[in-house]
Amino acid sequence: MIVTTANDLAGYKITRQLGVVRGITVRSRSVLGNIGAGFQALFGGNITLFTSLAEKAREEAYELMVDHAKIRGANAIIAMSYDANEIMEGITEVLAYGTAVVVEPVSVS
Repeated sequence: MIVTTANDLAGYKITRQLGVVRGITVRSRSVLGNIGAGFQALFGGNITLFTSLAEKAREEAYELMVDHAKIRGANAIIAMSYDANEIMEGITEVLAYGTAVVVEPVSVS
């Protein structure tokens, strides 16, 4: 699966657009994670516990989006983006979305 944030793919032509695809995950912070992150926050800098949680959520949303595109028959996703919202304190939704397309290589003559 080719995935890009661009609206086209260099060297490929879009033969069909299959619509919007998305992957969504909802994550919460654990009590122990909050305590550990609190200690990290005391010293400043990157709070690695939250960075890890955010990366796992984005990865899961991305994979779900790719799975959705495969089900629709796509071999690429264009205009891919992420969004995140706090549903309630400590619970965040992460959304990966884009346009599922079928592409084929442009032949060079």
